[in-house]
Amino acid sequence: MSHPEDEDPAALFRAAIGEVTPLRKVVTPPPATPRPKPRARMAEQDEQEARGEFARLLRDSSPLEAGDTASYRRENLPPRMFQRLKRGQYSVQDELDLHGATVAQAEALVRQFLVEAHAHEYGCVRIIHGKGLQSDGGAPVLKNLVDRLLRLRNDVLAFHSAPAGQGGTGAVLVLLANR
Repeated sequence: MSHPEDEDPAALFRAAIGEVTPLRKVVTPPPATPRPKPRARMAEQDEQEARGEFARLLRDSSPLEAGDTASYRRENLPPRMFQRLKRGQYSVQDELDLHGATVAQAEALVRQFLVEAHAHEYGCVRIIHGKGLQSDGGAPVLKNLVDRLLRLRNDVLAFHSAPAGQGGTGAVLVLLANR
């Protein structure tokens, strides 16, 4: 009497399944045209939506021109503090330069910059948006984006175009609320 452990497992398997016919190997030819390079469709869609949102903001309010002063003050901020900001008398603790950024990139950069400014408990920061002299269609895109974004944020007490020696109408000084 033979024990099951003495038998070859492969022989047992072949005996169990019986006669087999091997499958014919099918060779598929490579595609005639190469696949297109992948596109960042979601990034393109986000950029398109940001442009649409920005265009809506510009339609709803008159856009700032290249030489216009960007200015905003919350009602609860004392006028004296706002005057000091306008004169550039607060020490700038950090700076963000948006030159060369797209609308979507600039929006993300500004939001991240302000989050980090709060994490470091900065009181005054500068955002350089440029004057927009190179903008298509006339209105400086990044300048208007920064103006609209800052107005919507609860953590911004005030902002004003920088004095001439600190960037003039191509930059904005931002006074941030403490936590």
